[in-house]
Amino acid sequence: MDKDLAISLTDEEWEKSIIPELVEYIRVPNKSPAFDPDWQSNGFMEQVVDQFVAWSQHQNIEGMELDVIRLPKRTPLIFIDIPGDTENTVLLYGHLDKQPEMMGWNEGFGPWKPVLKENKLYGRGGADDGYALFASLLAIKILHKQKIPHARCVVIIEACEESGSYDLPFYIDHLKDRLGKPELVICLDSGCGNYEQLWSTTSLRGLVGGELKVEVLDEGIHSGDISGIIPSSFRILRQLLDRIEDPVSGQILLKECYVDIPNKRIEQAKHAASVLNENVFRRFPIKGNVRPVSDDLVELILNRSWRPTLSYLGASGLPEINDAGNVLRPFTSIKLSMRLPPTCSSKIVSKKLKELLLNDPPNGAKISFEIDWSVDGWMAPEISPWLEKALDEASENYFNKPSVHIGEGWSIPFMGMLGEKFPEAQFLITGVLGPGSNAHGPNEFLHIPAAKKITCCVAEIIAKHYQAYKKL
Repeated sequence: MDKDLAISLTDEEWEKSIIPELVEYIRVPNKSPAFDPDWQSNGFMEQVVDQFVAWSQHQNIEGMELDVIRLPKRTPLIFIDIPGDTENTVLLYGHLDKQPEMMGWNEGFGPWKPVLKENKLYGRGGADDGYALFASLLAIKILHKQKIPHARCVVIIEACEESGSYDLPFYIDHLKDRLGKPELVICLDSGCGNYEQLWSTTSLRGLVGGELKVEVLDEGIHSGDISGIIPSSFRILRQLLDRIEDPVSGQILLKECYVDIPNKRIEQAKHAASVLNENVFRRFPIKGNVRPVSDDLVELILNRSWRPTLSYLGASGLPEINDAGNVLRPFTSIKLSMRLPPTCSSKIVSKKLKELLLNDPPNGAKISFEIDWSVDGWMAPEISPWLEKALDEASENYFNKPSVHIGEGWSIPFMGMLGEKFPEAQFLITGVLGPGSNAHGPNEFLHIPAAKKITCCVAEIIAKHYQAYKKL
């Protein structure tokens, strides 16, 4: 592949076409169904589907067939089929739904207000991962422009990834005859340790989450009247949380949440730590003198990718401080998110969490724990020599540095589904969620130079896939 031609075409298409499309995409508050139960009547999801379809159809990619699949009572799915020079298949994946607004955006910025500044496009969804459709089709256009052969390419863009992809299994079953059996899966919904080289995700954590609620009264009572007689719901909540997490170290106390970490993943974590150095933690907006939980950089990477952790996402029953009367409140409710190692069973952990939180309630309080998410993680199969070489060569060609392999801490449910259905497939899971990009949080941005380079890398790797499988 002519590297200079690929770079030139990518720059041109991103600047004149893709960036303007992403600007319009960011304006649309197409929140995932978990955050917008009225998504159908609000119409934002269909607005984005229409936009993505219109852009795709104007790319004039030879032989491309595009369908919007709509199963009853489910979010839509864009299915694009591009014929190749062999019967082999490459599957490219992304999503178009978004996380909610979140507070804390800088002045002049906002989730639905696109801002282009210093080669970064700010706003919700650009990096996570609205750009995926555009980068995927442009990568294929690069090959067509240079008349480089490639396998059949299938592009899937779903619309409920941020809700756990609960609609996706139905679409995969519905499309099984059209999907074929991909030898290579490319997902652009992941992260990068820096914006200076191609990062390949080797694993994703699983997730169990839900609402834990403690009730002690039917209504709030003056604390001077009742405190010391009936326990605080907050204190009981603390006791329950201490059953599953050490309050000092943060270590998860459920043995079911731990797995043996493969030696190769430990070696890859050591290499990633040597590349990132203190940026393992300094890339985050850490407040003041807050220190990481360990001074060992390798352990921090493994904590983030191969060990369980508990996060507290939200709470109910607690009034704003300005509205807080001197009252013993009737209940406290908290939203929990437990990240799990890639090979840990979310089903087993869900069952154990319910047992620990609901059995023997302190002071006979009314306890409930409703699980909202239960998603297994994913670990990549052993990488084929052709793909490992292709990743390094593509990274050297467009970033001038070799690729890096690392486990990520989030979940992409689709990868686990594909891993089960296509156990022999190779995976390139990558993305632009790097330092400061802050997906799901305030001031999310898309790093445009990195996205352009990843587009070129994807094109080259699709070409290398053809060369590798043509020989078989």
